Amino acid sequence: MFRTKRTGLVRRLWRSRAPVEGDGDADTRTHGSGGCCMGKSTKVAGKTSAGTDAELKSLTHSILKQIKEKQLEGLLQAVESKGGARSPCLLLPSKVDTKLGQQSYSLPLLLYKVFRWPDLMDCSELKRLSCCESYGEINPELVCCNPHHMSRLCELDSPDSGPSSTETGGTTYSAPVGLSDPQALQESGDRSHWCVVAYWEEKTRVGRLYSVQEPSLDIFYDLPQGNGFCLGQLSSDNKSPLAQMVRTKIGYGIQLSREPDGVWVYNRSCYPIFIKSATLDNPDSRTLLVHKVFPGFSIKAFDFEKADSLQRPNDHEFTQQPRTGFTVQISFVKGWGQCYTRQFISSCPCWLEVIFNNQ
Repeated sequence: MFRTKRTGLVRRLWRSRAPVEGDGDADTRTHGSGGCCMGKSTKVAGKTSAGTDAELKSLTHSILKQIKEKQLEGLLQAVESKGGARSPCLLLPSKVDTKLGQQSYSLPLLLYKVFRWPDLMDCSELKRLSCCESYGEINPELVCCNPHHMSRLCELDSPDSGPSSTETGGTTYSAPVGLSDPQALQESGDRSHWCVVAYWEEKTRVGRLYSVQEPSLDIFYDLPQGNGFCLGQLSSDNKSPLAQMVRTKIGYGIQLSREPDGVWVYNRSCYPIFIKSATLDNPDSRTLLVHKVFPGFSIKAFDFEKADSLQRPNDHEFTQQPRTGFTVQISFVKGWGQCYTRQFISSCPCWLEVIFNNQ
């Protein structure tokens, strides 16, 4: 039977849809279903609660067949690479509703559910990535529906609540192995950057400092998984089996982006990352929590205004360690803190130190 190119693209897209929990192929590490950054349980809708699989397939096919071939190719590139390949925006009408079973979904929400997060209930749970054409747009007629131009939004617990299951224990303000602000500025050789990034393996820094001037930066392990800081290109003498194992799991890594409200970290990899930042927690606390961020989630890792308020002239801790409030630490795959055998980040096999320019 004669098959058009469009039909072939639609079928490939359907085969690449995100697996629903219970299908046997669902991988919560990659798709984030069944959990969120702060450990709140989320219910994954069963196949009968919002229409059958056959109804979903029919609806998805009918929508995709109305999209231009070039747009389908871009969507397929995004879906098959799981966001690893740079893909164009998929601009579609924002106010078109679709009905599945007894529930109505906006067109963007339906595509996000089908191709990335089957448990997604509302677009308010998402954050648009800064690389997207629709970023910062308010109520546009056309909105990007590329599911890999979105991320799940991490919601922090209130300061008065106890640590959740993904706040992996407190660490004190004691200075870790790392760089001082003057050293970072001197090595970068440039004061126009907004941050510098250092890559560490346990207590040893690997390679040069990476000075960041562009609004966003991909930090990844192997080419061609991004444009930016390629950790795999750095020369490491570390023969530790654990470090070698973690290196293979960094994959697409993270995206670091400076935005109007602060600096966001998006986990592009297939494994959790762990973040400690002075601006993520209660400013009156004597300990900083280590936050676990699942694949596909974004967290506002740093707030410049909040960091300025931490620079208290009578605070001995910040007087002695002025860079503490302007540094974020990120570990790949392995966490640290009271809930782990690794008490300090310098025991983690592969980690980053991001030092912000407060000049």
